[in-house]
Amino acid sequence: MIFLIFAVLMALAVPIGLVLAFTAIYYIWSSDNAVLFESFGSQLFNSIDNYGLLAIPLFIFVGELMNEGGLTKRLIQFARVFFGGVRGGLAYINLLANMMMAAILGSAVAQIAIMAQAIVPEMEKDGYNKTFATSLTAVSGILGAIIPPSMMFVIFGVLAQVSIGDMFISGIIPGTLLGTGLLLAIFFLGLKNPYPKGQWLNKEEALKAIVRALPALAIPVVIILGILLGFTTPTESAGIACLIALLVGIFVYKELRLSSLTKLLERTVISTAMVVFLVAAAGVFGWTITFEQIPDKVAQWITGTTTNPIVFLFLVTLLLMALGTVLDGIAALILVVPILLPIATQNYGIDTYHFGVIVCIVLVLGLLTPPVGTGLFVASSLTGIKPGKLFGAMMPFLITVSIIVCLLVIFPVLTVGLL
Repeated sequence: MIFLIFAVLMALAVPIGLVLAFTAIYYIWSSDNAVLFESFGSQLFNSIDNYGLLAIPLFIFVGELMNEGGLTKRLIQFARVFFGGVRGGLAYINLLANMMMAAILGSAVAQIAIMAQAIVPEMEKDGYNKTFATSLTAVSGILGAIIPPSMMFVIFGVLAQVSIGDMFISGIIPGTLLGTGLLLAIFFLGLKNPYPKGQWLNKEEALKAIVRALPALAIPVVIILGILLGFTTPTESAGIACLIALLVGIFVYKELRLSSLTKLLERTVISTAMVVFLVAAAGVFGWTITFEQIPDKVAQWITGTTTNPIVFLFLVTLLLMALGTVLDGIAALILVVPILLPIATQNYGIDTYHFGVIVCIVLVLGLLTPPVGTGLFVASSLTGIKPGKLFGAMMPFLITVSIIVCLLVIFPVLTVGLL
């Protein structure tokens, strides 16, 4: 009956946070268990009583400040210095700018929305196919959920009760590999369909672009170096990044107005409330499935199928790919971690950080796959390209990402090598 209620609510397109909360409440009510009744309130609070979650509103606010304060435009112009004159230069600039943005924002959907408006019109103006430009922007945008800082990593760290800073460090090599893989994909696609020739900036323009981008580049440097060197926690780094973005937007680029802060804070509060409510509801849901010993039952079934950790990870990858087509990445992460993480660590001896990076990368691909595909539909709505046509254009890039996921599964050192 519980799974029937879960399925019906999902079919009715009820927000996933409410689905998890209602399902957990029904289970507690139907169980007639006094312990569950008495513990419900404390469990709901304990799910969000975590210092690491403070990083979420801060990183969301950083993204809002960057977009409003003109930092995004400076990063794109900075990328032009290195690839502007290469054939297909704007395609490489798109990817490089997304990698730099990923080291600041932490949210793939926010990044796709910002970059679709910032660079797709520029690529179309220079003669690029609009569908190609949009597909590249959408796929490059998922780097925002992989390259540190990452909201997915923050939530996984909270769920798994491991260091969020170490999760960020574990994502550095995979994020770099994904960026390199996408760069190679752009290159080989350009051999078949030659891109428009770019134009180099002159020395004066290049120097100006570099100097004007330095304040914006300070943000990812502060975030990543602060965490790597142990000077700051992820939450403290996010707070410092907010301060830098605010000061740069107001006093350096002079595009951010104090009057607009109310609007930015309002959007930040709404986005944060959605995520935190989801975490709270999922905490109670995870508590109920653990009470029912569902992870143990699933573990018995999986271990009866294979004893090989690599085969197990590939099975999990296929499962998550299917799950990601119908659930938002964060919702799916919250749903599967309480079930699959104990199996991975206890039954197969898989490192928690290795498992977490793979799960996050695979689930973030769900942002680009129908029927849910939040990132896919955001890019489609902002550029006017039909979702089906856009998804088809993404296939070479999605295949590239899938190959890199396979490498990460087989070679754990690629995720835990820096720890």
